Amino acid sequence: MRFIQDCEIIAHDQTAPGHWRMCLRSPEIASAAKPGQFCMVEVAESLYPFLRRPMCFSEVDADSFCILYKLEGEGTALLAQRVVGQTCSIQGPLGNGFPIDPGFERHIIVSGGIGVATFPALAKALAAACKRPPEVVLAARTRHLLLCEDTFKALGCAVHLATDDGSVGEKAYAAQMLERLNPGPDTRVYACGPMIMMETTAAVAGQAGANCLVSLEAQMACGDGACLGCVVEATEEREGEKMVRVCVDGPIFDADAIDWEAHNTAYDL
Repeated sequence: MRFIQDCEIIAHDQTAPGHWRMCLRSPEIASAAKPGQFCMVEVAESLYPFLRRPMCFSEVDADSFCILYKLEGEGTALLAQRVVGQTCSIQGPLGNGFPIDPGFERHIIVSGGIGVATFPALAKALAAACKRPPEVVLAARTRHLLLCEDTFKALGCAVHLATDDGSVGEKAYAAQMLERLNPGPDTRVYACGPMIMMETTAAVAGQAGANCLVSLEAQMACGDGACLGCVVEATEEREGEKMVRVCVDGPIFDADAIDWEAHNTAYDL
């Protein structure tokens, strides 16, 4: 079930340079939302910008939910000006969400930059369903852009930090950190971040025989599959095309379903 509601902003804070966390009250949306799903957010009360922005559900409680976003352009800059007590129009929940399967022995979350936004809700669900929290790899360019470390630790997750510049944790990429954790056929890996990061993470998981799910990010105009603005290349043909729509076919996909070579992002780990 999906809704379009004016939700009250109950918290809105800057969490890192250029990154914000907004919490909104809606018992209906919160009760329907699943980890990995997203919503379309109206960024301003005026007609400009007209299009909503897609945001994943970062955290979900009984009567509220949070989104975590990065200032990328005019829309998110306007959203950052909204204050507690105002309302924000939300359309959702949308998309398919992560499957929760306790049958895997290990669950490893691998995030790059703002890709972490979808994972606190997943970590909470996995901890409850699997009776132990997942392992988490947090990767970013530098220490100031690592997000949600305290949130994962509060859930009991073992958190492994990686930065491009070595300013905290290991000087490594996300896929390299996953490789050091030695995943195997009993492991399910969950990845979200830049396409090149998800491609290399999926390659490491595949070489280890681990299952890998990816959460894709894309620009969207509608969130309902009508505009075809969020299509990505796939490995299997659907309706005569090797394309999938992130909004309705995803945003969660098995990594094997995505044609990574079509994105021309391959590089050596």
